[in-house]
Amino acid sequence: MIVKKIVGNIKKLDQLPPHIERVYLSSDDLVKRIQRVVTDHGTELGIRLKETKELTDGDILFMDEKNMIVVSVLPDDLLVIRPTSMKQMGEIAHQLGNRHLPAQFEGEEMLVQYDYLVEELLKQLHIPYQREKRKVKQAFRYIGHRHDG
Repeated sequence: MIVKKIVGNIKKLDQLPPHIERVYLSSDDLVKRIQRVVTDHGTELGIRLKETKELTDGDILFMDEKNMIVVSVLPDDLLVIRPTSMKQMGEIAHQLGNRHLPAQFEGEEMLVQYDYLVEELLKQLHIPYQREKRKVKQAFRYIGHRHDG
């Protein structure tokens, strides 16, 4: 089976079919428009999305009256940073920016993929953080740029 579009999202449905299969993806795989996957029940699928929309947790790849195939995002190994002041926020944002590391924000938390060097930096700067396994809402994006004029 080839999936060409996302049918909807399971979080927006009131009623579910009796049989649900899951495709477990890492957050990095959410940006891939073309990929081969296997559900937790062994069903093989090709994903070839026509639109440039990224996959998200709960996206429905297939649905009929009895069956549904849903995307489930695997948790990432994250540093969850909780600066206590603008100074701390500025310091860590500047340091992460210099390293070109992508970050995401949820409420008052800054999320970055685990890196032991960043963990050491957080300790040196006395910035509160925790290492957690957590599902992210979207893939981490590296934004490339040049430093020449």
